[in-house]
Amino acid sequence: MDSKKNYDVILIGMGPSSIFCAYELIQLGKAKNVLLIEQGKRVEERYCPIEKTGKCTKCKPFCNITSGFSGAGAFSDGKLSLYNEEDDDIHVGGNLHKYIGVEETKKLIDYTDKIYLEFGADPKLEGVKYKEEVSKIRKKAQREGINLIDIPIRHLGTEKAHELYGKLEKYLEDNNITMKFQTIVQDLIIEDNKVKGVVTKSAKDESAEQENFYSDKVIIAIGRKGANWLSDMCNKHNIETRAGVVDIGVRYELPDAVMQDINKYMYEGKFIGRPYPFKDKVRTFCQNPSGFVSSEVYDNNLTLVNGHSYKDKKSTNTNLAILVSHNFEHPFNKPIEYGRNVAKNLNELGKGNVVVQRLGDINRGKRTWPEELERNTVVPTLKSAVPGDITFAIGYRTMTDILQFIKEMDKIIEGFANPDNLLYGPEIKFYSNKVLIDEKFETSVKGLYSIGDGGGMTRGLMMASASGVQMARNL
Repeated sequence: MDSKKNYDVILIGMGPSSIFCAYELIQLGKAKNVLLIEQGKRVEERYCPIEKTGKCTKCKPFCNITSGFSGAGAFSDGKLSLYNEEDDDIHVGGNLHKYIGVEETKKLIDYTDKIYLEFGADPKLEGVKYKEEVSKIRKKAQREGINLIDIPIRHLGTEKAHELYGKLEKYLEDNNITMKFQTIVQDLIIEDNKVKGVVTKSAKDESAEQENFYSDKVIIAIGRKGANWLSDMCNKHNIETRAGVVDIGVRYELPDAVMQDINKYMYEGKFIGRPYPFKDKVRTFCQNPSGFVSSEVYDNNLTLVNGHSYKDKKSTNTNLAILVSHNFEHPFNKPIEYGRNVAKNLNELGKGNVVVQRLGDINRGKRTWPEELERNTVVPTLKSAVPGDITFAIGYRTMTDILQFIKEMDKIIEGFANPDNLLYGPEIKFYSNKVLIDEKFETSVKGLYSIGDGGGMTRGLMMASASGVQMARNL
């Protein structure tokens, strides 16, 4: 066995959970022989051609927004969700606190936040100044059966996140962390239910031979982009999981003027409801004041919608996701495939692009035509979106949940249900079937660990980063 290919730790993926795990291993003096593997590019080589071309060019071999150093989250908007001192629970960001406790999670968030500040995050915190105003909005929401979660947020901004993660990339390299870019992990090497390493191949050169790297500690840190891959690995190697969730919905765009109070007092309001008649969980997510709707490409050329908000470049619209949680039970346990089919059908309707539709047209039971969109008072910020009818592809139950939720939100925020507001589809958050892990984040395979968003432990930049720090300490 080639000693150059033997490592103390191998991390699959270079999103925030992986980066912060490597960072903490350096602090602990345990980073002499660590390998990070990523299918995308270095952070400084990541850019989206849509800004120049006005349309998605389906970058090969992988989308620059979803793959590469710092992962997909850093290129959406760069928001770090913190916590309220007085809260005795963690309301946003996943399940890290279920493994290490609420107080430990708070300490971990504080520690992780300091690292972000050291590497250039904006010291200004959003959502801490206007407690009284927020309380009024919360009471108004409660009357409509909607829960408002407000927590302090540190907004990096899409372009500033780029710079910050560039500094982290250099820091890891300067501290002898080995990083292999544009490299695909094809398989895990598992013998007698113990991990032994990984099988890789070049993403750039198809004729290149496979290469094996060995370690008895392998950490899966793949983010949502890798949920499909992780499901395949779990099935192939009998890694224990339980049925996961898929969030399906739309990106909603409306004028800043409608959202001005939420934008000013909280920057991002997280509203959660259970609208009639299905009582499914429906939530707002990733709100971008004065932001831009964007598209991103996943495996098999699936085009999904997302949103960005820059520090310097501004629009006059706010965009946010409205997501419906889908929990499937026996006999169906393929949430990822279900979500992919919804996305595939919508992509077909938009000829490979995101589809956009006016709310008023949905309510009138008709599609949106290009000339109607041109006259619309809300001007779309995603120019490549194709006007059409998203109700052809999003299921009745999901669509009913979304439309009912919008009506309820209109009673809290006047103008939320204006007929000129825009719905873009599909917005889908893929999480792998939840990988079962113990308190040290070890899976049912000895030496194989799972952290971050892809395996269902966390949701969002801050918690993914914090899970990486804790992983290093667990090791």
